[in-house]
Amino acid sequence: MRNETWSDGEDVRPPSSLAKRAPIGERELIWMMALLMALNAFGIDAILPALDDLAADLGVTGNSRQFVVGAYLLATGLGTLVPGSFADRFGRRPVLFVALGAYIVFSIGCALATSFEALVALRAVQGFSAAGIVALPPAIIRDRVGGDRMARMMSLIFVIFLLVPAIAPSIGQGVIELFGDWRWIFVVMTTAAVVMTAWIYWRLPETLHARDRQEIRLRPILRNMASAVTLRETIGYTLGSALVFGGLFGFINSSQQLIGEAFGAGDRFPLIFAICAACMAVSNWSNSRIVERFGARRVSHAALFVFIAVAAAQLWFASQPDESLWTFVPLMAANMSLLGFIGANFGSIALQPFRHIAGAASSAQGFLRMSSGAALGAMIGFAYDGTARPLALALLVTAVLTLGFVLFSEKGELFGPPVQDDD
Repeated sequence: MRNETWSDGEDVRPPSSLAKRAPIGERELIWMMALLMALNAFGIDAILPALDDLAADLGVTGNSRQFVVGAYLLATGLGTLVPGSFADRFGRRPVLFVALGAYIVFSIGCALATSFEALVALRAVQGFSAAGIVALPPAIIRDRVGGDRMARMMSLIFVIFLLVPAIAPSIGQGVIELFGDWRWIFVVMTTAAVVMTAWIYWRLPETLHARDRQEIRLRPILRNMASAVTLRETIGYTLGSALVFGGLFGFINSSQQLIGEAFGAGDRFPLIFAICAACMAVSNWSNSRIVERFGARRVSHAALFVFIAVAAAQLWFASQPDESLWTFVPLMAANMSLLGFIGANFGSIALQPFRHIAGAASSAQGFLRMSSGAALGAMIGFAYDGTARPLALALLVTAVLTLGFVLFSEKGELFGPPVQDDD
């Protein structure tokens, strides 16, 4: 990773607290954006091992326990529609601080919830109001770079970001064993967000160029957002991301029941989940090494075809009466690995044309991606029937539909050449 500084002669003055400090380098920025996004992942995955204890404590039965995860995911998707336009007007830093403050306040509220209904409501408000921690990192990166270089940086961000889902269930399990109460998981979330807020305050300069500041007027905002989700060359990648990650969210929602109960893994669930998430991290690192050479389109298109083949194999094994953990996990890990070659590349391709409205574009695309993906993931998770069949079928169908959307954006021509940074 290069450790260059971010200075391009623009009128982007750091706040006084940063004026006398060394400029932030590429390496630190990547770590910062990755761990910022990881707060969202931690808010999802750390609670997974606690779902049984939570359900018993609050009197919840059946698949309803999944709403603690599903409500957060869906609300985050809806919430991503809001922060981008404000960040295009007031800058990235102020909006990030509002999102982090909301994450902290509602994490404390979740720790104090006394009923399942209150917990789900608090989780939904937490996800909605803290959506800036998901929507703004791509905009901050797009402020500085574009083309396949952005894809490389986003891949490196996802490498670090995915380490959190890999270890979050283990952390959640450890918190429960240490304190004997699932509520302490939300205390850990609060602490992590406080540390993140301090780091951003002291080290992150404002990345929005003075010339790119937008007015807060409804018509231009709607026009900018509409262009971000209607342009033919990008809409297929946004919708495709929603579909393939909807399948991933479906796995997350049902993973504890599927791995822990259906396959009888029990206490091994955090380790198995970590293996799958680690596979995504490794593939994102691999993507960062090859994407500037081969191009985001060539890499992601090839990965999508392999994903379809693996999903078909998953459905075949899931349809057998004796499917075991030893066939399910390798195939699931393989498809999660392939997502590492799809997610960052699709995202960078979709954001490429919107350099001057990166905040609004990131919000609009994030809204469509997260809300659709979360809703689809909730449906897939709730369709859990004690087997891996609903998940496997969903992965195959969403991947085939994704290919159709990509073909639409590319006018039927796949494997296009690399795209250079336009800045």
